[in-house]
Amino acid sequence: MQHIIDRFISYISIDTESDPNSNTTPSTKKQWNLANKLVDELKTIGMSDVSIDENAYIMATLPSNVDYDVPTIGFISHFDTSPDFTGANVKPQIIENYDGKDIVLNKKQDIVLSPSYFEDLLLYKGKTLITTDGTTLLGADDKAGITEIVTAMEYLINNPHIKHGKIRVGFTPDEEIGRGAHKFDVDKFGADWAYTMDGSQIGELEYENFNAAGAVIKAKGKIVHPGYAKGKMINSMYYATEFINSLPRLETPEHTEGYQGFFHLTKIEGKVEETSLQYIIRDHDKEKFEARKSLMEKIVNDLNTKFESDIFSIELKDQYFNMKEKVEPVMHIVDIAEEAMKSLGIKPLIKPIRGGTDGSQLSYMGLPCPNIFAGGHNFHGRYEYVPVESMQKAVEVICKVAELTATKYS
Repeated sequence: MQHIIDRFISYISIDTESDPNSNTTPSTKKQWNLANKLVDELKTIGMSDVSIDENAYIMATLPSNVDYDVPTIGFISHFDTSPDFTGANVKPQIIENYDGKDIVLNKKQDIVLSPSYFEDLLLYKGKTLITTDGTTLLGADDKAGITEIVTAMEYLINNPHIKHGKIRVGFTPDEEIGRGAHKFDVDKFGADWAYTMDGSQIGELEYENFNAAGAVIKAKGKIVHPGYAKGKMINSMYYATEFINSLPRLETPEHTEGYQGFFHLTKIEGKVEETSLQYIIRDHDKEKFEARKSLMEKIVNDLNTKFESDIFSIELKDQYFNMKEKVEPVMHIVDIAEEAMKSLGIKPLIKPIRGGTDGSQLSYMGLPCPNIFAGGHNFHGRYEYVPVESMQKAVEVICKVAELTATKYS
């Protein structure tokens, strides 16, 4: 257990926050700090063909140890952390034999991780939890996944009696800002299929995700001295609220679950002369997804008609699509992961991802790529935590998937 704890902490101690406003890859220079460390570590544990390209995409190989042809499989995780909350100066706390009660993350600031609010904590009574000190995110998304992949490869290298085919591993930057797969060289990776280790709760196995788009709505105004503004001033901020209130109020993240889609207002920037609204649009169903985009365009047109002026404009951009379309024709790759979990006493939780992973984009790039749990909870914020036992189980799942794949093709 200590080995996996030490490896995980060594990763989360390096700040790798990505930046959506940057045009470089990786989007922040500090991501190179962990990327270069991972390259050295992969070489140290004995991986072959270790490479890192000019965009910080890392790949490595564990050669087959059987004398027959086995499909090449891959395991992928991302090393950036979300810009939603700071990942600098992470101070992890290790809670051994968790008792199911409140965890005081930061006494001075009265920050408490409580099972009365985060009920999933009760799944891990008696387990060892790694939490934050309440002032940063933890980085289990997705440094837990990286920890698990590196540890699994190390275990397979040290235990050659476990038979497996050729395994490729890949670590990517900028997944949290939707660019993790943009410059991933699928041909170079050379796997028949892969798995992202980027899920949450132990047992999660996912091959459906949201269709996703972003929208920027701008409302134009006109600034006039407020003392002489009657009939002349147009305050764009007031008009922007008309757009906000025209969307279905309950179709937001805080009111939806399962397969329900949503509109999510992520940012407002406004002055009298111009206000900008940034939204993300999500839906598992392609037709409903397209309808959501059309609704936003209709509202813009209707409001411009209402106010007899082109006050509003909209820019829509697709981000990624539901991988289900690409994975269903090769469902045996999901079946192998499910069988691996069951053989290890893990109950598979097959459900849709209410988000996206590198795997969704990679699947459309020709690399079918379901998602397996990495173990963390409450991503992107101060209440993030990961049970060490869940990371250990993820390591076992990786090894078992490799073993089962070799067995099925023997």
